[in-house]
Amino acid sequence: MPGRNRRVNHHPASHRSQSPITLSHAAAQPAASTLTSDNQMPRAARTSIWIIAALTVACGGSAASRPSTNPVPDVRPLAALAATGAIVTPTYALKVAPELDWTARLGPTRDVLRGMDEDIAAVLAARGLRRGWVMPAELAESFRRNPTYASDPYALAEEPLRSTSFAPGKRLAEPLASQLRTMIALHENATVVLVPIELRFEPATAPMARAALRLALIDPRFSEARWVGEVKSDTTSADPHVLTAALARGLADLIVSR
Repeated sequence: MPGRNRRVNHHPASHRSQSPITLSHAAAQPAASTLTSDNQMPRAARTSIWIIAALTVACGGSAASRPSTNPVPDVRPLAALAATGAIVTPTYALKVAPELDWTARLGPTRDVLRGMDEDIAAVLAARGLRRGWVMPAELAESFRRNPTYASDPYALAEEPLRSTSFAPGKRLAEPLASQLRTMIALHENATVVLVPIELRFEPATAPMARAALRLALIDPRFSEARWVGEVKSDTTSADPHVLTAALARGLADLIVSR
């Protein structure tokens, strides 16, 4: 307006640091103006203040944090085993996609499954997971010492666990329920059994493949599954041993960091 100097100060909404779970917005506050009446204020200045006010309402009008509704993935669902340990049974089954034509590359099924067991044992030991852990080789030794009482770890009745309907909370059928109860009874302080159910090889870009390992954490005291999940290889390869080693690392990652 003629004869007077007037200044309108615009302070944009301040932004505070945000946590991964919550999102915060600080309220935008227009600075005090020397003008006393909207009718005396230039149209551009009034428009700017109305825009700031609208942004303030859109941001909630306050600096209060809002909880995120996005679920946080459980990156280590088996982390409790780092303290308690577990019995690990032999890998039960092998499934190879027919289009891979890996018969000669894999060799005998028994050797492939035993190789998976050895990789798991080696990686868990390398991560410092030794105390409280009972591996397949020890289960086999226990069976040799107590053949009339112990269950043969390589002859467990695990076929029902391969079903896609097998999920956490599912009850075990007999004779597997009794076999696993006997297993923990023979090993002091053991309360849960980690069961590698099925090792799968699936096609990638020829001649490469990728692998997956389905597992379940079983509580034999209640004859039910506490967790059922799958580990996938973080690489592709034409060498089965590279893939089983990758799966073993992935399994260990569910328990403890590298």
